[in-house]
Amino acid sequence: MELSKNYIPNETEARWYEHWLYKGYFNSTPDEREAYTVVIPPPNVTGVLHMGHCLNNSIQDILIRRARMQGKNACWVPGTDHASIATEAKVVAMLREKGITKSSLSRDEFLQYAWEWKEKYGGIILQQLKKMGCSLDWNRTSFTMDKDYYQSVISVFIDLYKKGHIYRGKRMINWDVKAKTALSDEEVIYKEVQSKLYYLQYAIEGSTEFITIATVRPETILGDTAICVNPADERYKHLHGKYALVPLINRRIPIIADEYVAMDFGTGALKVTPAHDMNDYQLGTKYNLEIIDTMNDDGTMSESAQLFVGQDRFEVRKQIVPQLEAAGHLVKTEEYTNQVGFSERTDVVVEPRLSLQWWVSMKAIATPALKAVMEEQVQFHPAKFKNLYRHWMENIKDWCISRQLWWGHRIPAFYAPDGSYAVAATREEAFAELAASNPSLSLDDIRQDDDCLDTWFSSWLWPFEVFGGLSNPGNPEVNYYYPTSTLVTAPEIIFFWVARMIMAGYEYMGEKPFKNVYFTGIVRDKQGRKMSKSLGNSPDLLALIDQYGADAVRFGIMIASPAGNDILFDESALEQGRNFNNKMWNALKLIRSWEARVSKEAPASADFALDWFGNRLEQAKAEVNGLMDQFRLSEALKVLYSLIWDDFCSWYLEWVKPGFEQPLSEPVYRKTIGYFEDMMQLLHPFMPFITEEIYHLLQEQHTDLCVKTFSQAGAVDKNILEEGELLKQVISALRDARNKNQIKPKDPIKLHIATRNQSSYEAIQHILSKQVNAESITFTGDTVANAIVVAVESDKFYLETEKQLDTTALRAELEKELVYQQGFLESVSKKLGNERFVQNAKPEVVALEQKKKADAEARIRTIEESLKSL
Repeated sequence: MELSKNYIPNETEARWYEHWLYKGYFNSTPDEREAYTVVIPPPNVTGVLHMGHCLNNSIQDILIRRARMQGKNACWVPGTDHASIATEAKVVAMLREKGITKSSLSRDEFLQYAWEWKEKYGGIILQQLKKMGCSLDWNRTSFTMDKDYYQSVISVFIDLYKKGHIYRGKRMINWDVKAKTALSDEEVIYKEVQSKLYYLQYAIEGSTEFITIATVRPETILGDTAICVNPADERYKHLHGKYALVPLINRRIPIIADEYVAMDFGTGALKVTPAHDMNDYQLGTKYNLEIIDTMNDDGTMSESAQLFVGQDRFEVRKQIVPQLEAAGHLVKTEEYTNQVGFSERTDVVVEPRLSLQWWVSMKAIATPALKAVMEEQVQFHPAKFKNLYRHWMENIKDWCISRQLWWGHRIPAFYAPDGSYAVAATREEAFAELAASNPSLSLDDIRQDDDCLDTWFSSWLWPFEVFGGLSNPGNPEVNYYYPTSTLVTAPEIIFFWVARMIMAGYEYMGEKPFKNVYFTGIVRDKQGRKMSKSLGNSPDLLALIDQYGADAVRFGIMIASPAGNDILFDESALEQGRNFNNKMWNALKLIRSWEARVSKEAPASADFALDWFGNRLEQAKAEVNGLMDQFRLSEALKVLYSLIWDDFCSWYLEWVKPGFEQPLSEPVYRKTIGYFEDMMQLLHPFMPFITEEIYHLLQEQHTDLCVKTFSQAGAVDKNILEEGELLKQVISALRDARNKNQIKPKDPIKLHIATRNQSSYEAIQHILSKQVNAESITFTGDTVANAIVVAVESDKFYLETEKQLDTTALRAELEKELVYQQGFLESVSKKLGNERFVQNAKPEVVALEQKKKADAEARIRTIEESLKSL
């Protein structure tokens, strides 16, 4: 079979993925092996693959494939999240295209459309994960609104209500005027915005005096019910207890005094709008102020505003300012930079609003979850996120869990006409409870709460409910797979999801949900901006896979992604991945081309190369295992990249390659194939398709790489490794000297070596002579006249050539090198002369600097001798 010039990923990826699926390699059932479990952070059913998914799922696949190849029972659970706000918005938009409004439909009719949309589009992102090579157990695909999962969410609500952790209360919440729903504090994203600060004066009742306030939201003055000043502020002491008149509507409001007001901010006088500001609401409660809600749920002004009724809040802002100016109330306007809250889902400005909602009291259930992370029962990678987690958990606020939506888990609360309510799993259970205190009540009299639960209220159960932990308690699956092994997620949902899963795990399973949490970075563009559709800087991931192949894309995203650090995405990293594919492909073609030249009689002249690379391979195995155990995946990939590209392709293959029309020793050929197979196995979790393809093209195989168990890293002979590094240094230095002196590669040289370690060079003499085209190698203790001199560490190499040397150019080159080496020696000597460095540095670091000094001194002596001989 003739191989293509370059690796063609499209020809192999679909074929291998189908093969793996057919073989059932990704399927998992409980057995006697150690379980390694990962649950996918369920993407929204509305989602399509983007670069963040690429990073997150590449990491999960690397971990799960490695565990599978370690002989563990690897289980990676796929699934999707119903995503209340995002999905309802998609369904409403679809209905609008059909000329249907949500308000014209009953709840059941709307949900029928929503389920149709979900069935048609909801699985797209899972299918796209297959193109990336993700080895998920597709038989376990879960959805947060599956029947059993749905019932578990409802039972958790009822349980927490009965325990006193869930309550219903009227409090200030964040209101999304586009989705027309409440949001939790974590669903609000604060952005820096350029605003205007309006200074407005309010007339003091019965006086010609005014009091001036400053606001960025002049439309909210229509809901003002007080002005507050600091009791210690001398400017306003004479106004305590008096009344001011709200501009344009002349509402009479008290002037109150409270230390909450900062005297040095703005004018020192604060307008109080209890219905539309979190802090104002606290003042309103404290001083029993009237609460006037001037806004409808869609962000338009309500009847209570008196003016601009039915108009959008931002349109009102534009209109009210000139009216205030005309009436003499606008004192001045200033440019002002402030933080404004936006809805995480719809990206509209959030409106603080007083609303009756359902809440979870968090303090009690958060305590075990905080302890688990602080005591490292759950370990964060990188550990720096522990401080962020601790700060949030120690200052945790109650969680608003009701959403004014139809798509989702409907709140199991039922109301009687008199406003009394019962929380129960069914209408019948609620009726029985309500009728006990109201015998005249009928079943038809009660109605269920229209609201749904926050999406995160279902996904916090994900690690155990995908195994039926609540719907089928104590079943063999949850007992085997829970707690899961590793969660891979982004730090921006550490509060939304990670913290809450830990809480739910302890509350309902009495155990942590996972042992490790790996936090990815955020994928940004080259300018450092977060990728988004609106900025147009988010590449089409599927198009990139079509262009470069899944392995190259996985390589490109992983090579630059240390845990927890943001990634500046550059398509050149994908090109590097494609080049890496082709490098390995060309190595495969080279080795296969040797097959016809393999001979049992050929002399084994590559013993050192075999020993050196065998040791280098074992060294890399141990290094990669250590890095992977520490979740330093990007660094592990770099080790493998260097091993394959540099050590194997650039050095080892050149050292063992047979000469023109020369035979190749069979042991060398077999060892080389074995080394290549081992490297493909190490690389397989990162780049599964090309490694499986090369593995099978090297020779006939009886197993697939996907499930081939890793061997333990063997012992390493450091002396051979050091000799190998010395050989690479010498070859590079001699090639560089040939090049600088314009000695063509085909022109032979005579090489004389002055060294105290002759035996080391005798072991590598055959390779050295081949690599630098030396027709002879001799060992000498004398200076060789009219030769090019090269110093490597403390050894000297004299290159004799028949070519006439340009002694002037050679002298200039040596003098230039001498200046460099003297400067280098000076810097190293300065460091070693620093007592603080010598006392505080590790002994091995000091020893390395001392070796650098000795080597530099030896090189300087060699250069000086060479200059004398010229």
